[in-house]
Amino acid sequence: MWKKDSSIKKRLNMLLLVCLIPLTVMIVYLLSLVRQFSLRYDAVVENISKANAYNIDFKKDIDYIMYIIVANAERAEELVDTEQPHLMIEEAREVFQGLYETADADYARNRLKGILKSLNTLEDRVEEIEADALAGGSYDINMGRLDLNIRILTELIQEQIQKYIYYETTNLEALREGIRADVDQAVWMGGGIFAVILAGALFISRRIMTGITEPIRNLCEVTALAGSGDFAVRAREGSGDELAVLNASFNQMVERIGNLVEDIRVEQLNLRATELKLLQAQINPHFLYNTLDTIIWLAEAGEKEQVVMMVSALSDFFRTTLSKGRDYISVQEEEAHIRSYLQIQKFRYRDILDYEICIPEELYQYRILKLTLQPMVENALYHGIKNKRGMGRIRVTGKRQGSKLVFSVWDNGKGMEPEKLNRVRRIVSGELDLKDPSGFGLFNIQQRLRLNYGPEYGLALDSVYGEWTEVQAVIPAEDIEDMA
Repeated sequence: MWKKDSSIKKRLNMLLLVCLIPLTVMIVYLLSLVRQFSLRYDAVVENISKANAYNIDFKKDIDYIMYIIVANAERAEELVDTEQPHLMIEEAREVFQGLYETADADYARNRLKGILKSLNTLEDRVEEIEADALAGGSYDINMGRLDLNIRILTELIQEQIQKYIYYETTNLEALREGIRADVDQAVWMGGGIFAVILAGALFISRRIMTGITEPIRNLCEVTALAGSGDFAVRAREGSGDELAVLNASFNQMVERIGNLVEDIRVEQLNLRATELKLLQAQINPHFLYNTLDTIIWLAEAGEKEQVVMMVSALSDFFRTTLSKGRDYISVQEEEAHIRSYLQIQKFRYRDILDYEICIPEELYQYRILKLTLQPMVENALYHGIKNKRGMGRIRVTGKRQGSKLVFSVWDNGKGMEPEKLNRVRRIVSGELDLKDPSGFGLFNIQQRLRLNYGPEYGLALDSVYGEWTEVQAVIPAEDIEDMA
């Protein structure tokens, strides 16, 4: 019925035309039928009205005027001069002549023709009586003419008019019956046309709606699949209409999103690999050099047990740092890592460093992002303890709060003034550039935690100048068995 590539607008216009054209034809037909009935009815009523105007008054007026002419010689001359009867007869002749010319039936024309002949005869008889009355003719003769000619003729004309009126009345009844029959026919025809229009409209509208709703349903399905992460789905594009354009645009969008997601995934993998390399590179080379120098110094001094302990601690430290490339390790492994680090640093800073690790064993079953606590401990050592005179202390604690794990690294080092504390907090949150080296390590930890766990997790920092500094790391409590 229409091309598959026709637009939705063309389809809807076609549906509109399918409904409007038959309805317009039906309405025009009904209006013409009503107008035809109205014209025929008005014509019959007009004919009856014209004829009925001469049904009674014409006979009475003619008879009265002719009686005055016969009985009253003085008024007769006046009536003859004004041509009173002739004007009435001529007026009647014009009316019935007009009816004769518009009559559409033989019976009506015959009746009207008879009325016209009678009017002509009546006019002749009127002229005879007028001439004799003006000449002073016999009163009795004229009265006889009045009775035998005038009154009989007017009676005949009246009868003919009544028969014509009766015919037109009968014709009006027949017209009414015809109108009823035509109305019934029009009703049946209108019902049939309406049924055809309804069936056609339903058929076409169903096809149009199917052509619209099916692509929309398909688009909804593939949109839901794309929303769930399946960017390989494609909508049926088709050709020509607006929905095909929409489907093509959707396919392009999904393809681009899929490419972007894949690029992001690759970038994240590269980022994690780079991040691990960066973290490993962040291990202060001086820490390794100084540790090795310490080991050499202990070996030269013959402190074999201390050498074994230092080498063992250094080995454990790097074993945990590498962790076979894993991103997540157990809390127990992370604790061993910071313990090895602090043991090594204890040899170097034995006069200013003391430490305490209080992580409950029930937390060992959970996993943690590798190298989370060690940078926090390193930050406490280099920015807190080393800047303080006298013995310093670092305390590492852990606890579970609902579905979260909270680890704290506290030191009684130099602390931070409120302005610096606020600045470091803004650096860690990413509001300021990394101009202060004291915030770089914490910023790096914060970004790694949010990247891996989400924006609701990360670091919290608090400090009192000259007294203490505490850094808390909040992560989700995830069992070690859930590690990928």
